Amino acid sequence: MPAKPNKSASPSAASAAPPLALREQNKHDKRERIRDAAAELFTRQGYADATMRQIATHAHVGLGTLFNYAADKRDLVFLIFNEELGQLTDTILAGTGTHETLMEQLMAIFAAHYRFFGSRTELSRILLQELTFYSQGKHAVEFQDIRHRLIAGIETRVAAAQAAGQLRRQEPAELVARLLFFTYSAAVRWWIGAPTPQADAGLAELRRLLQMQMDGLAAGAG
Repeated sequence: MPAKPNKSASPSAASAAPPLALREQNKHDKRERIRDAAAELFTRQGYADATMRQIATHAHVGLGTLFNYAADKRDLVFLIFNEELGQLTDTILAGTGTHETLMEQLMAIFAAHYRFFGSRTELSRILLQELTFYSQGKHAVEFQDIRHRLIAGIETRVAAAQAAGQLRRQEPAELVARLLFFTYSAAVRWWIGAPTPQADAGLAELRRLLQMQMDGLAAGAG
């Protein structure tokens, strides 16, 4: 007796996708085209000269659609970086072992960021220039959350170092974490502004700056 055809395996049923899934895929595809177009034009023409209209045309979307994804050019910079920067931050925070000294943990965290920025120098200069006071825009909340996660990760390591007696000054771990982050944040801007930034040289200087802070924090309260 011949087997009955399996209706669920028909080509039309197998290839059909729910409308919601198709809409989400279309949104994702547009977002990626916009990211790629903005990154290419910012790199090729410069941040100042590239326009939102040019980016929309290059991404094959309408100007109104572009503004649905980013409020302005600054917002586009963070659309370019947020996803990768968030993944990098979470990965490196999860991967630094607690058996290392605080300095080695900090250098592992910051080295990953230096090498990430150094792999795309022109775009990174734009990002590090534009992130000051970045609190508004469609991607501001996500970027602020990434930064808070990084500082919180540093705070956890500072608290552990204080408990182990590596840092004897009795300052709140959160405040010390911000001090260390501020040092990194200023140093990485200084480094990326060089004509040909070299990650190893930048990290060597950052280590010296952090070591001066460590020496002060380890000296005790006076």
